[in-house]
Amino acid sequence: MTMRWEAFLDQVKERGEYETTEEAERATRTVLALLGAHLVGDVRAELAARLPENMALILLNPLQAHEPLSPERFVRATAAWIEGATEQTAAWDVGAVLSVAADAAGEELTSRVLLQLPAGYDLLFGHPQRV
Repeated sequence: MTMRWEAFLDQVKERGEYETTEEAERATRTVLALLGAHLVGDVRAELAARLPENMALILLNPLQAHEPLSPERFVRATAAWIEGATEQTAAWDVGAVLSVAADAAGEELTSRVLLQLPAGYDLLFGHPQRV
């Protein structure tokens, strides 16, 4: 079942401890646009189908990536796109958004998403992989 826009943002706002919904929305839009550039095929389409429509469109029309970003570079890229962000605040933003996206996706789809990403993204999604 697809999560509603307001419910998704409310969860991001709570996890990110944002003062306003606008802050949560800014982080969500940035993180999903960057994530969309790293996912392909059915996995990206299935994740989009579990997100609110506005967020699905962001994921399906991503920023352009020339190469897969390591988790550290993903956080740095997020910081670069969010005005006033530092790497520390961007890491917080990424964790808040991706953990809510993982909840919306469910365990099986989140595992398939993580297979498309460089090692270390499991921590950003709040789903540490057992080795």
